[in-house]
Amino acid sequence: MKHSLIGAILLLAAAAASAQAAISDFANGEVRKVDKAAGKITLRHGEIKSLDMPPMTMVFVAGKPELLDRVKVGDKVRFRATNDGGTFKVTEIEAAP
Repeated sequence: MKHSLIGAILLLAAAAASAQAAISDFANGEVRKVDKAAGKITLRHGEIKSLDMPPMTMVFVAGKPELLDRVKVGDKVRFRATNDGGTFKVTEIEAAP
């Protein structure tokens, strides 16, 4: 019983760490421009730790065009971005809490 309790605690701790890592992959930003025709979004963002990028304003490619339907200029957002061979893409975006 003691070993199974310790195992359960370790499993919960690992799950909590994984959830925290997933949350920290998100960066905060504000939508400055949405260009649906070009499939691009301009974000003024804070640090993007996963990309080792300081705060700035820049243009990202939408990983999926429908991501641009979720936002409008002025929205505060949380997003994930990747560097795909030098092309910075937003892969997820949601309203900031």
